[in-house]
Amino acid sequence: MAYAIIQTGGRQFRVQPGDVVDVELLGVEAGQKAVFEEVLLASDDSGVKIGAPLLAGAKVTAEVVEDVKGPKLVSYKFRRRKGYHRTVGHRQKLTRVKISEIAA
Repeated sequence: MAYAIIQTGGRQFRVQPGDVVDVELLGVEAGQKAVFEEVLLASDDSGVKIGAPLLAGAKVTAEVVEDVKGPKLVSYKFRRRKGYHRTVGHRQKLTRVKISEIAA
């Protein structure tokens, strides 16, 4: 069972070949390949390789499936006794990718 921990968009993801993951917007067209070179850890049949902080020469290749929007997050500002309240909504733009290969 091969897996890797990659870093993209300030977040870390544990991925395996075949996984579908939503990452921060990449700006790559659907159907194109995306390469993640910030690999923190890789595991395969021969053992676990840990980077310090990154693994040299390791990369994870993924195919971009589509661009999606994340869940709606609501922020509510309130000041007591001042008659002030404000509601602001936000939806993050994400890229859905399917992991195809892990090379470590």
